[in-house]
Amino acid sequence: MSYTVFARKYRPQTFDDVVGQEHITRTLKNAILQNRLAHAYLFVGPRGTGKTSSARILAKALNCLSSSGPTLTPCDQCDSCREITAGNSLDVLEFDAASNTQVDKVREIIIDNVKYLPARGRFKVYLVDEVHMLSSGSFNALLKTLEEPPPHVKFLFATTDVQKLPATILSRCQRFDLKRIGAPVIAGHLMHIASLEGVSLTEEAALAVAVGADGGMRDAESMLDQLVAFCGGKIEEADVLSVFGFTSRQKVSDLCSALLAQDASVALALVHEQAEAGRDLTQLLGDLIGHFRNLLLVQADPSGLEAELGRAVVESLHTQCQGVDRERLLELIDLCAAAEQKMKWASNKQMYLEVAVLRAIQAVGQVTLGEVLGALTALREGRPIAERQKPVFTPVQAPAPRPKVAAAPPKPVQAAPEPPVQAVAAPVAKVQPEAAPAVPIPVSASAPVAPASAPERIPTPAPEPAPQPVAPAPEPV
Repeated sequence: MSYTVFARKYRPQTFDDVVGQEHITRTLKNAILQNRLAHAYLFVGPRGTGKTSSARILAKALNCLSSSGPTLTPCDQCDSCREITAGNSLDVLEFDAASNTQVDKVREIIIDNVKYLPARGRFKVYLVDEVHMLSSGSFNALLKTLEEPPPHVKFLFATTDVQKLPATILSRCQRFDLKRIGAPVIAGHLMHIASLEGVSLTEEAALAVAVGADGGMRDAESMLDQLVAFCGGKIEEADVLSVFGFTSRQKVSDLCSALLAQDASVALALVHEQAEAGRDLTQLLGDLIGHFRNLLLVQADPSGLEAELGRAVVESLHTQCQGVDRERLLELIDLCAAAEQKMKWASNKQMYLEVAVLRAIQAVGQVTLGEVLGALTALREGRPIAERQKPVFTPVQAPAPRPKVAAAPPKPVQAAPEPPVQAVAAPVAKVQPEAAPAVPIPVSASAPVAPASAPERIPTPAPEPAPQPVAPAPEPV
């Protein structure tokens, strides 16, 4: 039997199973109870928030055979519910608009078949996923059928990009906007799945996965599935950070405190530590921007982020933002956002992050426009200039450098065996031929010996006389 991933194994099958979308499930339940079912529904939201799952649950509630009419709790046991779950129901047709964008496909699958009654259930349901991918011709062909469909037809649309839908389509549907799910809610659901699977999952690890999922339950379940394959039966926060390259919330908070304190050494040491640990530096800068955003929102309304982050995190943010000017936070967000755009295409991301950190520290030390105006107003009114309020923060120590790994002792070098010495013949000198010995000429004793003559001197030729001018011959008379 093939393995079923967590995202499919724990997919919601009833309205009560949908997590974090109570405003959607409550509206659909009341519509069923009051018999106020519309002919077209549009589910809008980010990926992994439950758009297609909510549409399938509504299709089950409309066609469940365990009751005499639409029900709030589909049984998941009748033939209709099981066929819808398996995706082979004759009355619930799932249409992938991303693969069938042509108008001919829309006419063939939807427009030409709406006149036929359902085979088993009460309604013939057309579930169109990624509806924004349809062509303009397909939308135009669908307008009349969508405005006045037969009473036995229901349209369920799902999209992640509602801006691409024509206004004529939007006006014919009831729109449901699914929101991103809060990190504490996702973390609680992951703890529930871990208990069902017999896996030990710490709260810190569950919260780290929930933050990394960015509000998508399907992403969080897929990440948990990967962690179980990596860690086995026990998952801790360090495992999450190691597998996915995330940075812990505490490290991001420490980096923010170092920037506000204008401590460049601590800030750069934190950046180097995360780079050596293999963290995604672009994600780190994005987390820092999100932290500045949280400080802004906590300054405006401390209780506004409790549902998203939890009470303990909000209290720590409220303490950290004391004494931090709002204009300063806005400037830091703009500065980091500009650096984030550059880092997306940079080969050396660490250099851009270090430059952004140093610029942020420089910006914190500068005087804001509000402080200048306040000082001018005080001088004009004759009041003393108020001292600059410093932010309240917990001092952050630079991370200790990693211990250097001791080098292994050198292995003893064994002397290579000497090659056998071969006798080399001495070079033989080239034998030069000996000169013939001089033969003595016998000389008579009575003959006089001529003295050695000097070498003959060659006479030098006399120079030729210069030519004399020739007198002209006398002319004849």
